[in-house]
Formats: sequence, structure tokens, C-alpha cells
Amino acid sequence: MTGGRYLIDSHILIWLDSGNQRLKPAVLQMLQFASQRYLSAATAWELGMKQATGKLRLRVPVGSMLQVFGLLELPVTVRHGEKAAQLPLLHRDPFDRMLVAQAMVEGLILVTADSLMAQYGVPVVLV
Repeated sequence: MTGGRYLIDSHILIWLDSGNQRLKPAVLQMLQFASQRYLSAATAWELGMKQATGKLRLRVPVGSMLQVFGLLELPVTVRHGEKAAQLPLLHRDPFDRMLVAQAMVEGLILVTADSLMAQYGVPVVLV
């Protein structure tokens, strides 16, 4: 899937920030050679909420991750919201449901460790 267009799930972004070993060299190489890597506004909101409550500490501020990790900003649109609302209730996390909807609407491959997200039929790279 080298050269693909990827949407990065929040925990993958946290692992990039921390250098977590769960991100195997093959996954890092895939992301390095991707044609586009996206960070959803929903992920920025989710991580910001976790930081505000003291549940998360990041080395790099979320806004700076765009430049540091070579990510493109993916805003949340009405089309994304409508698609998320239409999804079956396989997953209760609204942030994850939004990422699935965004990947579907935008034709992106979702990079995640959450196998439940693959059940929606969206292309997924499970880490």
C-alpha cells in the first residue's frame, strides 16, 4: 500500500509522538512513502480533550504534528457528519465513527490498531 492516501487514528499519532515500538518498521516505511497522510480535526479535538483532563501528555503539540509528521489537515464536514450518523452502531466511540466516515467519504485508508473499525468495510491497515 505504498503511495496510498492514509488517515491516521489517534493512537497511531500518539505512538508516532512517543516513538512507540508497536509501530513496526514496515508501517513507518509505508507512512513515509505515502502520497498523503491526514490528521482529522476530530483527532485533534479528541487528543486535546485528553490533554485538558490530564489523561495524555504529548511531546509535540497536536497542531505542530501537521508539520513535524508531514500530515495534511482533514476538516470535519457536513458530509462526514451525515455519513457518521448513517453508520451501523458497531462502534460506540464518536471519534472513531467520524474517522471511519471520513475515510469512506474521502477514499482514504485508515491506519489503526482497532480491528472493530475494519468491520465497517473501510480500507484499513491494522497495526
